[in-house]
Amino acid sequence: MSTAAAFESVTDELTFVVGPLLATALCTAVDPAAGLMTEAALTLVGGLLFAAQKGTQPRVAVDGHARVEHASALRVPGVRVLIVAFLGIGSVFGGMQVSLAAFTESIGEPGLNGVLYGVFAAGNMLSGIACGAIAWKVAPQRRLVVGYAALALTASGLWAAHSVLALAGLGLLVGMSIAPALITGYTLVESLVPAGARTEAFTWLTGAVALGQAGAVTVAGQLEDRFWDGAGFLVPMIGTLLALATLLTLRSRLVARPRSRTVARGVGHRVPVTVD
Repeated sequence: MSTAAAFESVTDELTFVVGPLLATALCTAVDPAAGLMTEAALTLVGGLLFAAQKGTQPRVAVDGHARVEHASALRVPGVRVLIVAFLGIGSVFGGMQVSLAAFTESIGEPGLNGVLYGVFAAGNMLSGIACGAIAWKVAPQRRLVVGYAALALTASGLWAAHSVLALAGLGLLVGMSIAPALITGYTLVESLVPAGARTEAFTWLTGAVALGQAGAVTVAGQLEDRFWDGAGFLVPMIGTLLALATLLTLRSRLVARPRSRTVARGVGHRVPVTVD
């Protein structure tokens, strides 16, 4: 599971590195709309190919001829803690996206935005490769807390960087800290959530990153417009620090509890018998 999650993270970040280069080449060499059309085609074809896969889809648990009803993944306390952590990760993506663009614009070098964000994505990708290659002996709960502490620490220094080299270096470190937190969070789902609710749990975590990113883009943009250059970098700092405080306070909920033998809500494992 850890290796699979690392592979997903690496391929995701690879698109952030290669995607802008490919889109720029298509838009400048072919047609301004070519980049968008290629993105739409890849998304459509890839989505249909993924949806057509039947051999790897999760099996539906059944009890006799009736489908077993499972509780929602949100009923698992550890999932709710992970959602908060992933909201913080989303705040890093969104806050850096806006703030790096504002910084490069303020120094008159808007073209460096792609370079700086690419360095950030490259750090995430390299760290993801390392996480997938290592056979970890440390408990995932501890890895998540340590990795998230590193993320909060590095993200907290972004607002104080006032040069391209400083932002590139810190961006690289922030990216390298994100992959362990993401990968470990996804890995914990396997031990925390019953098999029938894991797809839902992954969806909540992915949605939390997207929601955190959307909120961070809005807030960081407002801060950049209303206050000083670089104020948007406060969003990743605050988002990760709040999430880290939640992780430290509720880290006991990330430990899997013994599974009940009850296979469905309201359905016991004992067979009723007639009593005279």
